[in-house]
Amino acid sequence: MLDAKIIRANPNRIKQELKKRNLTAALDEFLLLDEKRRSLLSKVEEMKSFRNASSQEVGRMKKAGKDPTDLMERVRTIGQDIKAFDEQLKLVENEIEKILLNLPNIPHESVPVGDEESNVEIRRWGKPRNFDFEPLAHWDLGPNLDIMDFERAAKLSGARFTVYKGLGARLERGIINFFLDIHTTEHGYKEVLPPFMVTADCMIGTGQLPKFAEDMFKIDGREMYLIPTAEVPLTNLHRQENLDLNDLPLYLTAYTPCFRAEAGSHGRDTRGVIRQHQFNKVELVKIVEPHFSYDELEKLTIDAEKVLQLLGLPYRVVVLSTGDLGFSAAKTYDIEVWMPSYNNYKEISSCSNCEDFQARRANIRYRNVQGKLQYVHTLNGSGVAVGRTVAAILENYQQKDGSVIIPAVLRPYMAGVEIIENSS
Repeated sequence: MLDAKIIRANPNRIKQELKKRNLTAALDEFLLLDEKRRSLLSKVEEMKSFRNASSQEVGRMKKAGKDPTDLMERVRTIGQDIKAFDEQLKLVENEIEKILLNLPNIPHESVPVGDEESNVEIRRWGKPRNFDFEPLAHWDLGPNLDIMDFERAAKLSGARFTVYKGLGARLERGIINFFLDIHTTEHGYKEVLPPFMVTADCMIGTGQLPKFAEDMFKIDGREMYLIPTAEVPLTNLHRQENLDLNDLPLYLTAYTPCFRAEAGSHGRDTRGVIRQHQFNKVELVKIVEPHFSYDELEKLTIDAEKVLQLLGLPYRVVVLSTGDLGFSAAKTYDIEVWMPSYNNYKEISSCSNCEDFQARRANIRYRNVQGKLQYVHTLNGSGVAVGRTVAAILENYQQKDGSVIIPAVLRPYMAGVEIIENSS
């Protein structure tokens, strides 16, 4: 959530920043309502001051033996007026809060301005493989090797679900454990196994609600949601808390399944496992002091890149433009892995600095060196998406006979299996 005080103090600057994100009308509405709020506050305070002074005068009149009936009637009437104005004020403040909850974060000054076409590639690692045969897509390789079953998944749950079988299920599980081991033993993250359902307050805290309600899976009859990413429970672990300076920085990682309705994405990546309603992911979250957060973003991105390097998967890193930023992010690096089926790079991780945007919504603060309470900065990144990693391994490590080589670092997690081949 943006700081209302900063908006009031610098409306033109905030308007220009939101314009980079193709949004200005909501801010105009905020400014109009905020002016109305201040006018109502002024009237209420004036009436309360009159009521207090009049109440004291009633007491003096009674002591002096004077009749205070008329003044008491005025006090009673103004009390009713104050109640009416307070109700109006509450309605206006609720509308202001709705607007603030739907305003995205302000882009960092280093973020390129523009739409998706303005994203800037900043580095590449590895070289895409040159095949001496026509490579298959993972949605063909998986069924051919009897390790993925899309048809039976559709029978169970509908479109955009996958059943992993045999070595496919083991590969998915092995990748999860590999990621967790690297991030906990080499990168210094604490592993957490959180609930996979959270309250609406948690979803508001990280920015999924209220704006993206249609993308969420809500539990019928309850104000609870299936998590779209472990970012939600990990960040909200410290919701409504005041942390000590010695508590920071916090590095957290978790494996969870993720659930997304993918509303509005019809026709996009409908084949295979690139865009699913349920998928596995290992998430990285940092809660840090504000002046360290951009250094921490660089480190977070490198941590996510490391697992792809160990897997030998070519990738590139791009910084997202203002028009492509996620709602809560001030700056985001996307890591895109090479996918032969697309002859292109596909996103496998987004690493974002949300600055104090989520902390303000979730009320996560700490005491700085001066002992003053201040909002923390929160960061999150995929470390990385597991299903897309499986897809990238199948496509990049496939052989001419249809088999798939297992990357060496995963073999200890696969009981020493070095190759997946069709057993039929």
